[in-house]
Amino acid sequence: MKKISLEVNGVQENQEVEVGTTLLRFLRDTLDLTGTKEGCNEGECGSCVVLLDGRPVNSCLVLAVEADGAKVTTIEGLSPDGVLHPIQKAFLAHTSIQCGFCTPGMVVTAAALLKECPDPSEDEIRKALAGNLCRCTGYRQIVDAIRDAAAAMRTKEAVREKVSA
Repeated sequence: MKKISLEVNGVQENQEVEVGTTLLRFLRDTLDLTGTKEGCNEGECGSCVVLLDGRPVNSCLVLAVEADGAKVTTIEGLSPDGVLHPIQKAFLAHTSIQCGFCTPGMVVTAAALLKECPDPSEDEIRKALAGNLCRCTGYRQIVDAIRDAAAAMRTKEAVREKVSA
């Protein structure tokens, strides 16, 4: 057992974990954050993507002890007050959710992309999503949702800048 301390969705967590516990199992089993899905458990599907210090990672491949001292954001952390993130709203508007299993990883990956690149091209979106598999939608709705979310977020930022000026 090893004691770890990390920030998860803005909340400081101090827990003891078995050294071999993955971040995915820690989030789901210890913290009861079940939005992050367990798919392949081999880092191939992207269902378990979370942000680790702002970077998307497959939580099934990261040990919880490796996240000691880090900031982790899960799908739950993107809408902390129950207000959907613009990406989540766009996914709903574009019916980008079918079975929903890949959705948390897709949304978290998209959030990281839009933070780095507020106006991504379709190729940039597809490249960012390369590690996220969806067996239901065919990706068109997902790409369209991310482009619309990017536009909404840029508009919101422009309004915020105008108000503060």
